[in-house]
Amino acid sequence: MRVFVTGAAGFVGSNLVDRLLGDGHEVVGYDNLSTGQEQFIESALSNPRFRFVRGDTRERERMAAEMAGADVVCHLAANADVRFGTHHPEKDVEENTLATFHVLEAMRASGVRRIAFSSTGSVYGEPEIFPTPENAPFPIQTSLYGASKLAGEALLQAYAEGFGFQTYIFRFVSILGERYTHGHVFDFYRSLRRDPARLRVLGDGRQRKSYLYVQDCIDAILTALERASGRVNVFNLGTDEYCQVNDSIGWICQHLKVAPALDYTGGERGWVGDSPFIFLDTARIRALGWRPRLSIQDGILRTLEYLERHPHLFDVR
Repeated sequence: MRVFVTGAAGFVGSNLVDRLLGDGHEVVGYDNLSTGQEQFIESALSNPRFRFVRGDTRERERMAAEMAGADVVCHLAANADVRFGTHHPEKDVEENTLATFHVLEAMRASGVRRIAFSSTGSVYGEPEIFPTPENAPFPIQTSLYGASKLAGEALLQAYAEGFGFQTYIFRFVSILGERYTHGHVFDFYRSLRRDPARLRVLGDGRQRKSYLYVQDCIDAILTALERASGRVNVFNLGTDEYCQVNDSIGWICQHLKVAPALDYTGGERGWVGDSPFIFLDTARIRALGWRPRLSIQDGILRTLEYLERHPHLFDVR
């Protein structure tokens, strides 16, 4: 199989590239390196079945030329900065919604008709059904990130209907694991490295969150690509559990052997668009034979151990 991966030097993208190469596939990685890191694809660059293109998703004609001959596009490039969406609303529209449109148009020009898309559980806003299934009624959108991803989903569905595309939409919970450089484990560990005596916590710490280990995420994507045959395939990706932010703080502090004073900012939401409860129903992807290997606690601790081994990541930002 020949695979074109956008966001190939990012957290999930680089792990997907390595897995695809390890399975014997040919891969073209496409990334503008604005947030992705070349060190994450260092081993891939030495593989003769991998070709890296430094390019932007706004360069539609270039993408079309580079993806020509691919069997599937895995579109992972995105702005994932949920917390500060209201500071720069155009960023989510340009890098998530419009970028997805450009990828779809490049596919149409190059004759590629199969696409996997990294969406988010944030598209459910603050749902009333838990665990939340894929066919849950959509509430009012609460984050610009979620809204921009939902718009991307709509484009994929319309291209499937209008141009015969086959689409795979994956609504992730927060992903953890090796090469993770964005999120609460990163933020908490960075803060505790600076001052192990105090930790600032956004919200009240009782927010209930779901997380998924990156290799389990990739297992799910590849399982769906292999076994799901519908024109529009939508899958929640997560574990069958959730934890409070306070639980995660406890695991992190126990691992680091610190006991900081916790400074809560207050309220059930840490920021505008922060959902106080995320818990997805994953029966649909499980029906294809997929199961996550790591618990949330194990995923958090494995992420923390990776960050401990790679302190230079805190100097990149």
